[in-house]
Amino acid sequence: MRILHVEGGRHLYGGSFQVLHLLRGLAARGHENLLACPRGCALASAAEPVAEVHDMPMHGDVDPLMTARLHRLIRASRPDLVHLHSRIGADVMGGLAARLARVPVIHTRRVDNPEPRWLVALKYRLHDRVIAISEGIGRVLVGEGLPPAKLRLARSAVDFESYARPCDRSLVAERLGVEPDALLIGVVAQLIQRKGHAVLLDALPPLLDAHPDLRVVFLGQGPLADPLRERIAREGLAERVILAGFRDDLDVLLPCFDLIVHPALMEGLGVSLLQAASAGVPIVASRAGGIPEAVRHGENGLLVPPGDSAALGEAIGSLLSGPERRRELGDAGRALMVREFSIDAMVEANLAVYRELV
Repeated sequence: MRILHVEGGRHLYGGSFQVLHLLRGLAARGHENLLACPRGCALASAAEPVAEVHDMPMHGDVDPLMTARLHRLIRASRPDLVHLHSRIGADVMGGLAARLARVPVIHTRRVDNPEPRWLVALKYRLHDRVIAISEGIGRVLVGEGLPPAKLRLARSAVDFESYARPCDRSLVAERLGVEPDALLIGVVAQLIQRKGHAVLLDALPPLLDAHPDLRVVFLGQGPLADPLRERIAREGLAERVILAGFRDDLDVLLPCFDLIVHPALMEGLGVSLLQAASAGVPIVASRAGGIPEAVRHGENGLLVPPGDSAALGEAIGSLLSGPERRRELGDAGRALMVREFSIDAMVEANLAVYRELV
């Protein structure tokens, strides 16, 4: 099968990393990948061994010329189908281009942001199938009017073995600038409002009082970096809360965290949660979107209502005080990832949708 993939993201994390997993899995099965992505994006170089890369200008939702560029590529490369992987203009512009070229088109939806029913009715008419990466996203789509017959499920995956490694505490302490014996909480997420960093900051004071050795590390980048830094300084937390920025060494860092916290207000699934579980780290997260599919309450973590800082603090406190319970949840998380979130399962789920149309 010859598949043209379209990904509008510029950084190699989240959805773009899932695309890379899929490209590698398809190539290993003998399928031919083409990739359209923005010029200079990190995915382009990573995908070169497994895809014919076509980088081009992509300016998001305000780039109507993307339709013409993608249409020319489709006509020239003659794929069997087009798979649109992001909403950054690709969902509409790519859908129009594939329709004009009369090629089957699939769109993968990775976020649970609500959309107006009129937009759902118009936009998803362009797509032959819509793949949700979680049941939670699927429920949102159907609730907004997507015909259930168009919807398919292909959960995001994680390279389990990359994160299932021993902790090198001295190395991680040096990289993060913390004491080797510190009690570590990590938040792995873009620094944007819906990821809920502010909710965790609201919950921190009693936790910091109860655990003098506690350090909280925000791993990620985004527009809230400066406001978060200002709040942390204003509240005298600079010695206890660290903004570590975007990291490409999560496979080394994650196994040394005592707890991962994900207080998101909205979330499609949460790839960082899959990575944390693979590393054997217990999780406290919001019961939002597709998160309960990655974090099973009482199995590999604890779930709390979104935006409830008191409940979040109580759940975190219960695990910080119970190292044996943390180990049990961490072990169960590893088993869950192997059982339900393997890359092979994700690739086969996507292939099943392709075969419906080709």
